[in-house]
Amino acid sequence: MSLSIRNQLPGTVTAVTPGEAMATVRVRLTGGQDLTAAITREATEELRLAPGSPVRALLKATEVSLATAPIEGLSIRNQLPGTVTDISAGDAMASVRVRVEGGELTAAITRDAADDLALSPGIPVVALIKATEVSLATP
Repeated sequence: MSLSIRNQLPGTVTAVTPGEAMATVRVRLTGGQDLTAAITREATEELRLAPGSPVRALLKATEVSLATAPIEGLSIRNQLPGTVTDISAGDAMASVRVRVEGGELTAAITRDAADDLALSPGIPVVALIKATEVSLATP
């Protein structure tokens, strides 16, 4: 199966915390960072997710925001530090590639935001991803 989701990071489940309808799943990415996914409890059961399960975290480029420094006091817990490797800007939108430990992410942001942040290759950034925007796939 092919997917249009550009960001696919491999990792291993380290914890599953079930709730009534939703569950949080902690994933240790191959680069060593921790990522949290908030998915339905039914999905955790269907995928048989448990500590040690290999998974791939799927993140749509439009759901990856960028900051030029870590942000405290924010409900977004997934903050992956990285470095801009490439930027392709059109009139309205920009596609920004970011190297993170163990992989690469693409963020689709507005051209104005890329300009305001003065993004260019070599600039350190932090990729911000809400847990509810992380999907998980199993092999």
